[in-house]
Amino acid sequence: MLLLLGGFLVLMLLGVPVAIAMAASSLLYILVSGVTPDVTLAQRMIAGVESFPLLAVPFFILAGNLMNIAGVTGRIYKFAVALVGWMRGGLGHVNIIGSVIFSGMSGTAIADAAGLGTIEIKAMKDHGYSTEFSVGVTAASATLGPIIPPSLPFVIYGMMANVSIGALFLGGVIPGIVMTLLMMATVTYFAHRNKWGSDTPFSWPQLGSAGLEIAIVLAFPLAIWLMVVFGGMSVNLAVVIGLGTLLAIDWYFDFSAVMALMAPVILIGGMTLGWFTPTEAAVAAVIWSLFLGLVRYRTMTLKTVAKATFDTIETTASVLFIVTAASIFAWLLTVSQAAQMLSDWMLSITHNKWVFLALANVLILFVGCFIDTTAAITILVPILLPIVLKLGIDPIHFGLIMTLNLMIGLLHPPLGMVLFVLARVAKLSVERTTVAILPWLVPLMLALIAITYIPELTLWLPKYMGLSK
Repeated sequence: MLLLLGGFLVLMLLGVPVAIAMAASSLLYILVSGVTPDVTLAQRMIAGVESFPLLAVPFFILAGNLMNIAGVTGRIYKFAVALVGWMRGGLGHVNIIGSVIFSGMSGTAIADAAGLGTIEIKAMKDHGYSTEFSVGVTAASATLGPIIPPSLPFVIYGMMANVSIGALFLGGVIPGIVMTLLMMATVTYFAHRNKWGSDTPFSWPQLGSAGLEIAIVLAFPLAIWLMVVFGGMSVNLAVVIGLGTLLAIDWYFDFSAVMALMAPVILIGGMTLGWFTPTEAAVAAVIWSLFLGLVRYRTMTLKTVAKATFDTIETTASVLFIVTAASIFAWLLTVSQAAQMLSDWMLSITHNKWVFLALANVLILFVGCFIDTTAAITILVPILLPIVLKLGIDPIHFGLIMTLNLMIGLLHPPLGMVLFVLARVAKLSVERTTVAILPWLVPLMLALIAITYIPELTLWLPKYMGLSK
């Protein structure tokens, strides 16, 4: 255990990338201990990515990239301005609402920060907000990306923990709402403290238009239900008619974000109705993105699609390389009994599940500051899941806790990717960006406490939809 973990930590301190550090320390352990033939390294690494659920990773990444080049981010921003821009500290609220909507398409915090963040930070600075406040609210709202479905970390966790990815997606809805309300309350606090006004004049027509868009989207599933129950149509025919009607209405009135708002409805609705698995939902997200960019908005070209594709290949390669390296590392932790020893040690401290969750939060927060989200999930799940099951904690609930902890870790040095993305976008030093983010840890930590100690926030919706016991 000392050789495996010690080698990994030494390589990390030397600045070796986390995936290479895990693979190298695993190979060193195998060669020195002789616990298994060295060819096992390649076999286990290949097995680590030979998984159908992992196909969702490149497709969700591609969907996020396509949404960024399709002009959807600009439309989401315009819609959010109409909805909440008239409130005090308006663009702060716009930032958060925009992230909520974009989260329903991208599934990653980095895509949110890089896509919407570029527009939002510039707009806030142009309206007189400090760069630090603009960066702080953008960083905090970016954490919504993997909490509100769909979510790449949920895909990785679901595969590792062998739990329903669809249930994890539904489990993130209410926690996402809680986080949104806490962040908006924080913006309101800053607005009152600094005596900020609104950024756009209150307008009933604008607010009514935004409300109408929300009503149209919410009416879609109701219309499908009415056509099926009272019209005697098949579900497939009702959906085709509904989408056709919706497209015609959107085309005629040229709404800002109706079709973008439909993305999470289609994905969650499709999984709930059993039309597609979460992996197939990722493909549906790509098809929807292409439809919006090539057909509805006509903002994509073959050149921009090719660029999005190559960006996706690059990101996917790095993510899956981390998964392969983490899979052999996690397997060796189990084989060497290191995972069992760590499990026994934690159980020797407490058998109270609430105390364990507090300790787990501290551990995951610490790990998230130093290790990539994907690698952290792959390593920690085999160690912590047996304790979770032994203490009677629902693994779906624990998946939300782990993911939110790791999202908070993305905002911290030394390896917080959202931190570095926003430092580059805002042209701030990493030190100033870190200081700007600090006040926003308060609503995030309050959300983490609520999600940890009120399990029904996570479990009520999956239970209601029949995806969890």
